[in-house]
Order: sequence, then structure tokens, then C-alpha cells
Amino acid sequence: MIKHALLARFEARPGKEAEVAQFLGAALEMANQEAGTPLWFALKLSERVFGVFDAFDTEAARQAHLDGPIAQALMASADALFVRQPQIEAVEVLGLKNAALAG
Repeated sequence: MIKHALLARFEARPGKEAEVAQFLGAALEMANQEAGTPLWFALKLSERVFGVFDAFDTEAARQAHLDGPIAQALMASADALFVRQPQIEAVEVLGLKNAALAG
């Protein structure tokens, strides 16, 4: 059961919005390779603010994701792409409705 999640938020440097969107497209490809990441969303919250929400069945899967290639690429690109370091919060899923997961 999905109970563990991450909520990340980051603001693109002016003029870097397209690069951030491209980064998120590449991150989706990496997320598709992670068996322990059943839910992954790339978000555009405003013109320059982006985010990622991803969810996991176990704390171990969440930690593996934090130690994995997406997080490494995000942090390696942070200075060039973002106004400040990404804000990443571990959150608990209290409820979930997803017709794709229901059957």
C-alpha cells in the first residue's frame, strides 16, 4: 500500500524554464526504470516554479529513490537550473484514489 511520498519544489532561474521542463522529461524516463516508484508526477506550478510528487509502498523504496539517479541528476544540475536548492519533503500519504491502481 502506498504510504510514503516525496514532494519536491524548485524555482527555475530566469530563462531556464525550458531546460527544467526538459530535465523533468528525462527524469520521467529514469522514474520508469524504478520498480519501487509506482507513482511519479512532474508538475508545473507557475511560470518558473516546478515540482515533483512521487509515492512509494515502503520507506526503503523512498530512500532508494532519494539515493538514485534522479536525485543525483537533480542536485548536480541545481546550481545551473534553480534559484535555490530544491526543497524536498518526505510526506505521508493519508489517502489515495487512483483508478489505474484500483484494477
